[in-house]
This record gives sequence, structure tokens and C-alpha cells, in this order.
Amino acid sequence: MKCPYCGYEEDKVIDSRPTEEGYAIRRRRECTNCLKRFTTYENIERKPLMVIKKDNSRQVFDSQKLLSRILIACAKRPIPITTLERIVEEVENYFLKEHYREISSKEIGDMVLSRLKEVDDVAYVRFASVYRDFDDVDTFISEIKHLKKQR
Repeated sequence: MKCPYCGYEEDKVIDSRPTEEGYAIRRRRECTNCLKRFTTYENIERKPLMVIKKDNSRQVFDSQKLLSRILIACAKRPIPITTLERIVEEVENYFLKEHYREISSKEIGDMVLSRLKEVDDVAYVRFASVYRDFDDVDTFISEIKHLKKQR
């Protein structure tokens, strides 16, 4: 394992524990050269999840891409990054547990929206506006009214 700071190839494991879902091992490492610490994750090698886009094209599920889209929706909101990472992990693990090989982007979006609704209303509406292609202000207002009714 190369140190992300100095590139040295030797380190020692300081702490090792399973992630919350138990599908990966989180390892805290320390470079034996520069003494800086970093975290790595050891995952089970799985067959890739394929995402079916709106135009029926397919691409491999990318958890970092999903996280970046959620981060945009949560910009300037008081939501810890760990919460957002947990949402992405829950979404991915759900489809893997259910043995899905292909999933639609709609299914992913619906699941993210249900999680964001529990976390932050503003982030929910922001994500929904992009995911559901809101065309005008009336659509925003309608979604907000619907959200307030559910509260």
C-alpha cells in the first residue's frame, strides 16, 4: 500500500474494524516513513451493479459519483459527510443484498430521496429538483407543499 502523502510503500496497521454494514474492513494505517496516518477499506470483490439510465444506456454503478451528486444537493447544509456516505453505502448495499445486477437510475434516485427526506428538507427538495427535472417554480412549490403535508 503506497502512502498517499509520500508514496512510500511500507506502513503499519494501527486499527482494524468492520464497517457498520459489515461488508468491508476499515483499516487505519500509519506510514513508516513520514508517520502520517490514512484510512483504507478492504471490500469483498463483487460483480458490478449496472445502472440503466433514462436513455436506456448502461454504466457501472459509481458510489463516488452518487456521493458527489448528493453533496451538491447538500451544499451549505448542516449535514455531516459521514451521514451522506452512509446514505450511499445503504443504497449500494441494498441492491447488492437483493442480488440486483441491473438497477434503474429511478430506483436509485427514489431511494436517495427517501433517505434525504429523513435528514434534511432543503437537501431533499434540491436533489428532487434535479432528479425529477423540475421545469418551473410551480413544481417546486407543489413538492414543498407535498413535503409539508407529510410532516
